[in-house]
Amino acid sequence: MKAVKEHQSWFSLGIIWAGAVISIPSLLVGNALVAGMGLSTALLVTLAGYAIIVLLMILQGIQSTDLGKPTVQVAAQVFGKTGSRTILSIILAIACLGWFGIQANVCGAALADLLAKTGVNMPVPLASLICGFVMVISAVYGVKVLRVISYIAVPLLVGISIFGLIEALTGDSLQIIQHHKPEGAMSFTDGLAITLGSFALGAVIAGDYSQFSRKRSDVLKAALIGIVPAGLLMIGAGAVLTIAYQASDITATFLSITTPFVGGVVLILATWKTNLVNAISGGFAFINVFNVSKEKEKWAVGIAGTIGTVLAVVGILNYFTPIMSILSAMIPPVAGVMIASYWVLGRGDKSRWHEVEGVNILGVVSWLLGAVIASTPVVLSLFPSLPQVPNQPLIGIVISFVVYYAGYRLSAQKTVILEES
Repeated sequence: MKAVKEHQSWFSLGIIWAGAVISIPSLLVGNALVAGMGLSTALLVTLAGYAIIVLLMILQGIQSTDLGKPTVQVAAQVFGKTGSRTILSIILAIACLGWFGIQANVCGAALADLLAKTGVNMPVPLASLICGFVMVISAVYGVKVLRVISYIAVPLLVGISIFGLIEALTGDSLQIIQHHKPEGAMSFTDGLAITLGSFALGAVIAGDYSQFSRKRSDVLKAALIGIVPAGLLMIGAGAVLTIAYQASDITATFLSITTPFVGGVVLILATWKTNLVNAISGGFAFINVFNVSKEKEKWAVGIAGTIGTVLAVVGILNYFTPIMSILSAMIPPVAGVMIASYWVLGRGDKSRWHEVEGVNILGVVSWLLGAVIASTPVVLSLFPSLPQVPNQPLIGIVISFVVYYAGYRLSAQKTVILEES
């Protein structure tokens, strides 16, 4: 007998997506935004960024709902079966290793600050190294601990964020928030790039979770209700708390809420929870990219976590803004190609969808052009002596969409001419 897939409700899907947004990275985005723009502008950027993210999630998620397949299989039409597995796995690996390093760095800073309160001085790189290896070992040998830590960490993170917001908005800090002036001068598009980069991967691979939904409207409701409120809450909290507690980073902010011990423990648990997922997902990505056997799964997870730990030790957190901008440039063009194929050329009809063996050169080139062009302003910004180009975070998805659509039409027209002749 053929196995019947178990369907999920829109509410359960929304909870999964909301849980992904309720994390330290969202708070870091809020922290980064208010360093370069006013609070009202930061909130407007957040709203605009998550509106785009939700739109991408809906379009990407519905494809998987229609076909009952995860993202990597759905993308096998535009990139080919081999191309899809390779491209998505490389992107996933880069994103997971980067996020692992950033969060291990946050965890290390929290641990170092906590120890400093007790009179023990530990350098942040060493603390990050210790935190990273504990996370790696947990991911390799204690995957079941993820569920337990999630049940503890998520409510604590939400609770301390809301508590801090209430304290900030009802106490003396309210005046500080009202008269906040940013230290830098971040443009709206740069802020949009940071916001998009924080959840671009989640939007593109939304189908991994929506493939079990019953109907298209479930994806729509889950994305709107699960992502927007949670995103605004966490990024808004990161922004407001940074201003209210006049802290230089999110670690210092959390140590100022309630007590340093409580704030530090919440940060450590929250980063630990998310990094278990990053190490495991990064390991799976390595398996797909290098065609490693499933028997070596633990080794792949361990290697992914170790690379992330090295990034934490060298201080990857200091490059948070350019990393988010790079992710917002590389990842959305994947959706641009898939949307052009399924929704425009295929008119959203699942009967028009089919897998392509090997590598679909048109899809790969379309994605690569969009990713490279969108990444150029970010790369140039790292070298101030070179000519600078304004950051346009949506240019990549537009270019990949147009190139794939035009290329498909031209190839189809060429095929017709050849057949007629």
